[in-house]
Amino acid sequence: MPDLVAHGRKPAVLLRLLPLAQRPGPSRKRSLAGQPAAYILEAGDGNEGRPPQDLAADHGSIKAMDAIAAAANAEEIKIAADYFSKLHYKKWIRVVEAGKVPKFEISSHNMLVKAKGDGTEALGMRIAEMPENLDRVELRDPSLGFVAYVPKGAIAKGRKLVESGNGAFPCASCHGADLKGSGDVPALAGRSPSGIVRQLYDIQHGTRTGPAVIRCSRKSPP
Repeated sequence: MPDLVAHGRKPAVLLRLLPLAQRPGPSRKRSLAGQPAAYILEAGDGNEGRPPQDLAADHGSIKAMDAIAAAANAEEIKIAADYFSKLHYKKWIRVVEAGKVPKFEISSHNMLVKAKGDGTEALGMRIAEMPENLDRVELRDPSLGFVAYVPKGAIAKGRKLVESGNGAFPCASCHGADLKGSGDVPALAGRSPSGIVRQLYDIQHGTRTGPAVIRCSRKSPP
């Protein structure tokens, strides 16, 4: 592992993302492991000229992440991107279709967690992504991850959308035949469902940009 990734650099501690890259963590944090290096270099908020926020995503507040990302120079970002792109991504989210799910709430770590006590609630059209075991996940136990509850029928509908493109291009045309990423386009297979939804929402509303997004938006339906 590059010393930069393991220990960071003074005066700012940056790029220390081994726990995030290799072991389960809050599902809101995108794992960089196995993502194409070109994508990691572009990742984050996608705004021109800004370092990738993903490379500082294990350090708390948005303000702190911006400061850490801004402290990294181009060569340091490349070293980190190359390193993380070569890591093996271990799937740590299982998807379960359900009509009702355990009652949940938002924890102090801004994660969805099972509420105290028993009981269930209707899932509706939401995705509820929560730890299999909160205590062990907070300790980054590599044997446990998250469960993502999705509406019944969502997997089949999602497969149809991915394969057809719903009148546009199928996902594989940019993300690769196995959906594991290509060039500056990220991997989708085995990743967080809620994370993918969040990225699609940001792209749809213009808050996530970047060369790959712009290229895709300029494509004409077949």
